[in-house]
Amino acid sequence: MIDAGADQVRGKPNTTGPIPALYTGAVIRLGYPTQNLTIPASTNRSLRLASLSDAERVRTLVGENVADLRTILRWNAERGVGLFRMGQNLIPFASHPAFPYDWEAEHGEDLREAGELARDLGIRLSMHPGQYIHPGSPKPEVVERSINELRYVSRVFDVLGEPDGVAVLHMGGAYADKPESAARFVRAMTYEPRVLRYLAVENDERVWTVAEVVRAARALGIPAIVDAFHHDLNPGGLTLREALDLSLPTWEPRGVRPKLHLSSQDPAKQAGAHAYSVDTRDWEMLVEALEGREADVMVEAKGKEHALAPLGVEIR
Repeated sequence: MIDAGADQVRGKPNTTGPIPALYTGAVIRLGYPTQNLTIPASTNRSLRLASLSDAERVRTLVGENVADLRTILRWNAERGVGLFRMGQNLIPFASHPAFPYDWEAEHGEDLREAGELARDLGIRLSMHPGQYIHPGSPKPEVVERSINELRYVSRVFDVLGEPDGVAVLHMGGAYADKPESAARFVRAMTYEPRVLRYLAVENDERVWTVAEVVRAARALGIPAIVDAFHHDLNPGGLTLREALDLSLPTWEPRGVRPKLHLSSQDPAKQAGAHAYSVDTRDWEMLVEALEGREADVMVEAKGKEHALAPLGVEIR
């Protein structure tokens, strides 16, 4: 249960202390991405492409990433943290044609054990392919590279055995013709059923609004993720509540809990830069807009698990 702070009980605004006891973890579950700063542990170790031919080094990095995934899962379970986003470099350069060995044959058993642990602990896993993954690009080589990376992600979820796993993806650039870019994105993904089992598209802070990604999601029969911070910067004429009203129903066909993103602006950086933690006013606006609907909320903050502390998670 998330406890109300004293100032909130007295009716004063509260932007630093514990948040109001509006929901329990059964309605909203929280998570954070890629690494744990407290342990410390990381699922995102990588290396330079020039070093990819060093198979032993790659094996070592992947082994460390998967071992730390298990460590993080246990740490999260002890504190009631129900989500974790694995690093995209869980298996670095796995989709590159020069990858030096069959990673599934080499690491499959360890990954299956990690997936079983996540299911036993009730922790949902996700991945977020990065900024260079653009299936809607007008360049065929970029599309091919993007599809191969998404196939790697879906293969990871298959091996883990994660039926509610989520591969989060932005729709990329508009390339001077937004409708055609959206159409290219949909065409590129239409014939990738293995990827579509896990894929969800997310709005961004500059190009694609919630309404636009929901339109693409519906065309593909996949869910749409609302990033509340991005929506604040690129609302497309919708309130946050209206954006959620559009996006949350897209999760119903998949039969899993909706997933959302939450972060706050770093006041010392340009618009769109994530802060170390989360301003509780941003959290409270999201809770209010949800109106009691269940959701899994990924907190995207530089402080990783520390950003969950103001939201009621005990970090020790």
